[in-house]
Amino acid sequence: MKNNLVVIGCGRLGSSIANYASQSGDDVIIIDSDESSFDRLDELFSGYSKVADATDVDALEDAGLPSAREAVITTGNDNVNLFLAHLCAKKYQIPYIYVRFDDPDKGLLIQGLNVKAIYPFQLSRDRFSLLRDGTIPGEDK
Repeated sequence: MKNNLVVIGCGRLGSSIANYASQSGDDVIIIDSDESSFDRLDELFSGYSKVADATDVDALEDAGLPSAREAVITTGNDNVNLFLAHLCAKKYQIPYIYVRFDDPDKGLLIQGLNVKAIYPFQLSRDRFSLLRDGTIPGEDK
């Protein structure tokens, strides 16, 4: 195992990142409040899953968040994600932090922190533009 990655939120984005990282040989811990969300993980997923509330700091600490090298925050709630981004950056000083926001204005609230934001709408818009312009190799307009 080469990297300690904690993923908070096991929806489509969180589970796909956890699956990818696990297949890449990373040491992955994924956290979600709904145990059935772990059904999204591949059969080959070799990491750990933990049922916990993302706002329960004690549960996050028990899951190993303070010792993580990377944190990926993908819950469906921008306010929870913002809180977790600040927690990871300020309290735990995790070197690599990625946070998903639906609202691009939330990005203003992480300025100055070692946090990179992911905006699904922006990624989809950019992909649409590339498809429309025919600039993706192997994709016809």
